[in-house]
Amino acid sequence: MAAGGKARRNANGQGGVYRRGDGRWEAKVFVDTPDGRRKRISVYGDSERAALDELGKVLDQQRRGIPTATTTLTVAEYMTYWLEHIAEPSVRRTTYATYEGDVRLHIIPGIGNRKLKSLQASHIRAWLTGLQTRCQCCAQGKDAARGRKSQARCCALVPAKCCNDALSASSIRHILRVLRAALQDAVDEEMLSRNVARLVQLRVTDDRKVRSFTRAEAMRFLKTAETTRLYALWAVALSMGLRRGEALGLQWSDVDLDAERITIRRALHRVDGQLKLENVKTEGSVAVLPVPRTLVPILTNHRRRQLEERLAAGSTWRDTGLVFTTPKGGALEPRNVNRMFHSLCAKAEVPQLRVHDLRHSCATLLFTMGVQPATVQKILRHSSITVTTGTYVEVIEAVQRDALDSMGSLFASNSLGDETG
Repeated sequence: MAAGGKARRNANGQGGVYRRGDGRWEAKVFVDTPDGRRKRISVYGDSERAALDELGKVLDQQRRGIPTATTTLTVAEYMTYWLEHIAEPSVRRTTYATYEGDVRLHIIPGIGNRKLKSLQASHIRAWLTGLQTRCQCCAQGKDAARGRKSQARCCALVPAKCCNDALSASSIRHILRVLRAALQDAVDEEMLSRNVARLVQLRVTDDRKVRSFTRAEAMRFLKTAETTRLYALWAVALSMGLRRGEALGLQWSDVDLDAERITIRRALHRVDGQLKLENVKTEGSVAVLPVPRTLVPILTNHRRRQLEERLAAGSTWRDTGLVFTTPKGGALEPRNVNRMFHSLCAKAEVPQLRVHDLRHSCATLLFTMGVQPATVQKILRHSSITVTTGTYVEVIEAVQRDALDSMGSLFASNSLGDETG
């Protein structure tokens, strides 16, 4: 700055540098913000050089195409920017859909109005604590969207009866991971000086137990499903532990009944309002699995029935190559599969589980038959043995307890009393 305190003018768009009445130095500059607006901001320093250095950092960000976080930028505005410009171009569509749901349903409603630069760990901690107890059915207005009275549940009932459908500990951990990732990108782009979400340690335990069919329930369910056109779907999902999307995304080109093996390559999901076949979630999920011999005739009969449906459909048949389809060859809607499953559970008089719980049932039944955790891990294609043992810790402990209880035969009641001769 020139002598006498006059402002030094910089290049167009870079504003000027001058000394304030409080003794600090201020530089002004126009910047692009994450919400797409162009705004004039100020940077400060204890000296003219310090203010120019801060100005240089901002201009360097702008040259690299990184928007500048202003003091008024909210968490909601930043998270919207992060989803569009950082997350969406770099992750799979199904992963992005999960991120978008966490941001839209939980992060923005919870802390979206807070200023990004003033966000504290205590704000995040208080919000996450609330998520542990808040009924999501009520919070998201799910019941208000149910049109017919026969569908009413929770707060839509008269009188209201909350179902207390709070998020699980694993869901809350995932939401925190998404926030940490987003704020770390803000740090990497020098929009924030530190990632306060990393200071938050969750101390929540998930009291939700793995739900699965017993052997008797599984047999009753399959017996009921045997007369349905999608019997093979339920048989494959239960006996091989496939995820719903993996089963629905299975194509005949992935099935070799002569060699008795199936290759898991793709999964079917609804993304952006459309059903899409995408590669399975991780490289470890891609696998060639042996087909249980009892499944071979079931899949053979299913293929024969599908060929008959194809002939009946004629020109209206959709050649998707999928193993499990609608009567005209189209992909199955996952939500319709859920409805069919619940209907079958009611008819079979077994617990109302989720379709994903067929995967848990497969693992549980394998453990109770004495299959080793490492083998179960390979069948379910978990990323590590700790995922398998951690998910099914109670099942494994129950199997171990039964095994040790069998040692009770050593202490037969007549073992001591008979030693009289």
